[in-house]
Amino acid sequence: MTVKWGLIGASTIARQFMINAIRAQPNSEITAVMSSSTERATSYARENGIPLAVSTLNELLGSDIDAVYISTTNELHLEQALAAIRAGKHVLCEKPLALTSADARKMVAAAKTAGIVLGTNHHLRNAGSHRAMREAIAGGRIGKPIAARVFHSVYLPENLQGWRITRPEAGGGVVLDITVHDADTLRFVLDDDPLEVSAFTQAAGMAAGGLEDGAMCIWRFKSGIIAQSHEGFTTKFAGTGFEVHGSEGSLIAKDVMTQKPIGSVLLRTAKGEEELSFDREDLYVRSLRQLHAAIRGEGQPSATGEDGVWSLTSAEAALQSAKSGKSVAIDPKPRSIRN
Repeated sequence: MTVKWGLIGASTIARQFMINAIRAQPNSEITAVMSSSTERATSYARENGIPLAVSTLNELLGSDIDAVYISTTNELHLEQALAAIRAGKHVLCEKPLALTSADARKMVAAAKTAGIVLGTNHHLRNAGSHRAMREAIAGGRIGKPIAARVFHSVYLPENLQGWRITRPEAGGGVVLDITVHDADTLRFVLDDDPLEVSAFTQAAGMAAGGLEDGAMCIWRFKSGIIAQSHEGFTTKFAGTGFEVHGSEGSLIAKDVMTQKPIGSVLLRTAKGEEELSFDREDLYVRSLRQLHAAIRGEGQPSATGEDGVWSLTSAEAALQSAKSGKSVAIDPKPRSIRN
């Protein structure tokens, strides 16, 4: 069975990562792309070897496709995903799934009712580095996990700034762009659910319109683990990392909060230091492979719709905490961390 894909959004992320990942799968092809700008759709299709360019969602969903990848601005995800589900198309949607967790739950419910596969494009859980950390923790190599720290403050490239720092109505701001990823990655690596968050946000000079371009969060997990995360758009020289500290050791990962399969993971225990080996498979290729398997009825996407609800609920709680100055409980939902 060949899976024919339609791209909803002629986006940078699709061009840089997703088109190649889709084409890397056996029996997979991209047959159409949609942009609200006819000119952009046409040029994008020509530049990327896509046969059909359209400017409306109805045209795309009426074409010869089996699945859609949604990478439009955040406020458009809900209606586009629901329309695709109604049309019987499988959906891989960028994070956050919607502007609110309530809307994200509508997507999950609609897909379940229709028997449609819905995946959230949380790429970081597909990194070999994070999988190696998860396996080391599960294998008891650091004893009982106690605390974690995520460093994910970067400099947002000029070509990506746009709506992310100027349009609150589109779901801009660092929390819905990066904190949502960190919440998911913490859940995945720790195999645990956050129950409470206390957060501060800042406007350090890049964002406008009341949006935040920096955030720091403290998370409390079901098992008792506490975690810190730092997200930002304005730090040019910070580097990224992920640490997990346990009763018998620590995992120290560097340069791993990225779209590329790079970085290192160091295990430090009483025996000394050991650099963990891990696969360097493209994060998006792994994501698409698991999504295709799910379409065939074999397992689930690497990040399900339920995982997308969890991460969005967590990000919402962080925003509420920053606004109120108080810790905010994260309402637990059905788990779907696996893979």
